[in-house]
Amino acid sequence: MTNSIVIECKHLAKHFSDGTLEAKVLNDINLTVEKGSRIAIVGSSGSGKSTLLHLLGGLDTPSSGKVEIHGQDINSMSVNSLSKLRNQSLGFVYQFHHLLPEFTALENVAIPLVIGGQQPKSALQQAEELLTKVGLYHRIAHKPGELSGGERQRAALARALITQPDCLLADEPTGNLDHHTAQDIFDLILELNESLGTALVIVTHDTNLASQMDNTLTLIDGTLKV
Repeated sequence: MTNSIVIECKHLAKHFSDGTLEAKVLNDINLTVEKGSRIAIVGSSGSGKSTLLHLLGGLDTPSSGKVEIHGQDINSMSVNSLSKLRNQSLGFVYQFHHLLPEFTALENVAIPLVIGGQQPKSALQQAEELLTKVGLYHRIAHKPGELSGGERQRAALARALITQPDCLLADEPTGNLDHHTAQDIFDLILELNESLGTALVIVTHDTNLASQMDNTLTLIDGTLKV
């Protein structure tokens, strides 16, 4: 185990049961995510890509195997300890932004820092700096309903990166955007990957975006193929 490894999963499996039927979604997944690495996970709809991402981020529990974040088995941790580790080490971006509608872009981005224990004044200052970096300084006082789709996704990306996480887990982060806006958002993700050293694990259907990553893994019949 080295300090460069952010996430490691070993013999990960996930099965879902519905009465007498059991669906094996993931089987014997082994994956190592190192700091600064860029990994795309592709596969057909229903292949388990989102399920894998949720397991890597501790948002779901495996049927067998384990996931380690910085060498800690996350499924043996308390809820509070896992929440703290996630807040410090991981950022999440989804196809739909999940911004809180009653808060401004500035407040939405500051929230993870406040949850992590920072003073609101400091959190808002850092949020303003990051929103400026993603080109949203002129929109910081606007609520999500007043932003375009691309602007909302930029704000969601800023929120995911405000804690300077070691790894960004992104589930179809550009899937709800037009091609031009999608490429702009993806360029921004790659730029922040380089400047912050944040590892990227991105689930995408877009082969063009996947080709811009260091490694592309395909999820077929519950297993990852290089």
